[in-house]
Amino acid sequence: MNASRHPPEGPFALRSEVLGALPIVDHFLARLHVDDLLDAYVPSSDDRVRLAPAKALGTLVRNLAVDHEPVYALCEWAGPYDPALFGLRAAEVALLNDDRVGRALTSLFDADRSSLLNALVLGAVADFDIDCTQLHNDSTSVRLSGAYRSAVGGSRGGKATVAAARGFSKDHRPDLLQLVWILTVTADGAVPIAHRVEPGNTEDSSTHITTWDSLCELLGRSDYMYVGDSKLATKENMDHIDRHGGRFLSVLPANRKEDGAFRGWLVTHEANWTEALRRPGRRHGDPSDIYATAEAPWPSAEGYRVVRVRSSGKVERDAESRRRRIAEGIAALDELNQRLASPRTRMKSLVAVEAAARNALKVVGATRWVGFEVQEYEEVRHRQESRGRPGKNTRYRRLTRTRHRVHFRVHEDIVAADARSDGCWPLVTNDRDLAPEGLLVIYKYQPNLERRHHVLKGDQLVAPVFLHDPARIEGLMTCHFIALVVQALVELQIRRAMADQGLKELPLYPEDRACSAPSATRVFEVFAGLARQHLRDTHGHYVQTFSPELTKLQHQVLGLLDVPPTRYR
Repeated sequence: MNASRHPPEGPFALRSEVLGALPIVDHFLARLHVDDLLDAYVPSSDDRVRLAPAKALGTLVRNLAVDHEPVYALCEWAGPYDPALFGLRAAEVALLNDDRVGRALTSLFDADRSSLLNALVLGAVADFDIDCTQLHNDSTSVRLSGAYRSAVGGSRGGKATVAAARGFSKDHRPDLLQLVWILTVTADGAVPIAHRVEPGNTEDSSTHITTWDSLCELLGRSDYMYVGDSKLATKENMDHIDRHGGRFLSVLPANRKEDGAFRGWLVTHEANWTEALRRPGRRHGDPSDIYATAEAPWPSAEGYRVVRVRSSGKVERDAESRRRRIAEGIAALDELNQRLASPRTRMKSLVAVEAAARNALKVVGATRWVGFEVQEYEEVRHRQESRGRPGKNTRYRRLTRTRHRVHFRVHEDIVAADARSDGCWPLVTNDRDLAPEGLLVIYKYQPNLERRHHVLKGDQLVAPVFLHDPARIEGLMTCHFIALVVQALVELQIRRAMADQGLKELPLYPEDRACSAPSATRVFEVFAGLARQHLRDTHGHYVQTFSPELTKLQHQVLGLLDVPPTRYR
């Protein structure tokens, strides 16, 4: 329809349709064929269904990617947007109620989710040319809210459902039930390629073999570098990966004998440290954090290679932490002495005082460096035998009471010995070819995976989960995973394009402040508020459409993302 600059006179109505960042999300969903995959794997099994489950799930994924709202508010959230962005007709938006979306999540659980996600991930790897030679794995807890009486690990349609249980809460909420979310990402853009939901009391070390086997099946190879935290470094896990031709890299736990032996060795020996990495300090003006590496003098108990790492920043933090704990230990013993000096103290025996002193040091973590000795003495006082004003013939009774006092001592020899190994931690691997500095660089990518967990709990607000059907919970977690993939690919695309064009930063922050590593959230915020205006006459016919005017920055971002500006027109 030809648009006129000046609309004809008469009664007209102006309708606004929000676009925001959804055209960008739609572009990436189209490249991943998400809507087609949902149609294929979660088809509608009943002709009476007014809204196909795949359409409800597609809308939910878009919601999680750009602006998380509860399931029950999905209809209200989608209302102001152009329904075509969700692949919906205008009348279908009103059908997005919590019951219908909940049934769609159940259908997603019943579907062949494994094949759906494999097709999605492999398509992303091929289309975006993602390097999968280095994979990082970690888990986090997702807290629930409520009793969850049905989430006991039963089965539905031959599939086991996840059990809600109490476990080690990384949200510091041990009072709530939880699930364990296990995520694997690539070292190329931290793109998620696999996830799994386990019962809330699952121990992390027991998950790696299943995860590694499934990754081998997904990628069709086993020679990739598998990186995990210290829970990976068990004999069973390391032997399984090594025996099947895989490579692993992990932190050797501090409670292993090898770690203590090396720290003792450093007291009388000097390791051959070589600078491997240099990074800026944590705060502006702080000195650079210098990482050095050295081959350990002996392998792990299982015979695997151990590389020691020392960080100059961690040297200072370890020394400060020890100093603080020693000071807190001395203060705790001083406070105990004040309680012992009170006439109201209930600690009468030497054993009770020693137990109290040991506990005071244990609470602040100073037992290793602060010792003590309890002195027992008698407090003597005299009291007259009869009442009245004392005189020259007044007789007195001698009263004695056993009292205690704690004397502390700092074990300076232990402090000096521990200072020799400040800032040190061990890496264990079965790779014999990579240089120590190369192994360190690989492991230092692990925080990028932790940022994906931050997005899951922060931007996507996964917790607390209010759905009580375990099948629907797992369906929802699958939608969260797809949204994470989209966000990661947005970041990968724009950062690659910036590197190709030699752009070190973009003015994405308020007041045009520079951003050197754009996140998906920051990119989406640049397009917040964009809307399309439709002018209609009294008969409901379109008279004119006003597309949003994009700024220079928005055009630049779309170009970097390879998103056609026509998606906003």
